[in-house]
Amino acid sequence: MGKVKRGIIMAAGLGRRMKPVSNRTPKPLIKVNGKRMIETIIEGLCDNGITEIHVVTGYKKDAFEVLRKRYPEIDIIENPYFATCNNISSLYVARHHLEESIIVDGDQIIYNPEILDAGIDKSGYSGAWTETDTDEWLMEVNRGIITKCDRNGGRRGWQLFGISRWTGEDGKKLKKHLEIEFEEKKNHDLYWDDVPMFRHKDEYELQLYPIERGDIIEIDNFEELVRIDGSYKNYEL
Repeated sequence: MGKVKRGIIMAAGLGRRMKPVSNRTPKPLIKVNGKRMIETIIEGLCDNGITEIHVVTGYKKDAFEVLRKRYPEIDIIENPYFATCNNISSLYVARHHLEESIIVDGDQIIYNPEILDAGIDKSGYSGAWTETDTDEWLMEVNRGIITKCDRNGGRRGWQLFGISRWTGEDGKKLKKHLEIEFEEKKNHDLYWDDVPMFRHKDEYELQLYPIERGDIIEIDNFEELVRIDGSYKNYEL
């Protein structure tokens, strides 16, 4: 088994559904029960020996400077396209760091750092099994390999979470495919995951990295934030 050498944290988004909190604070920097979401990711990566960490910023990018004081090892990459393009633009600006990497969405809370383990057999995505209906991306898996992904969700499948690993070879391919889609085809509205999952699916054999639902939490909107951290109930608009 190989190991990833670097982490890329996607933290450029506007976080519109987290308003009013995101009017002041970028979503990854929002504190949940006293700790910033992105800090759970940075510390989880470091706990697993991944200390080369690139954070892609955009919205309120200067606010992320606070992280340098606590984590001087991080590299901050600015995404100048964040306001007009989907998150394909964030991975595009970080494309030179994709080989032997783990890519993590910055607006998640990591409760179990083991899911950020540096070990890698094949490129692939983390997913948690769900029996119930979900509108999140849902993967079908056969013998550990992702065979299909449905953007519209469904029932009984592996829910995709924003953690993926990329071998050196696949990192090179992903860089090339990002350049094709973003530069040549001007597909600026894509999610970056569309590139390996749909646009160039036949170029990759992606593995499932199973996780448990309690290992990680995605907070989608302000109402969910209030449920998890009651201190926001009286947040001033």
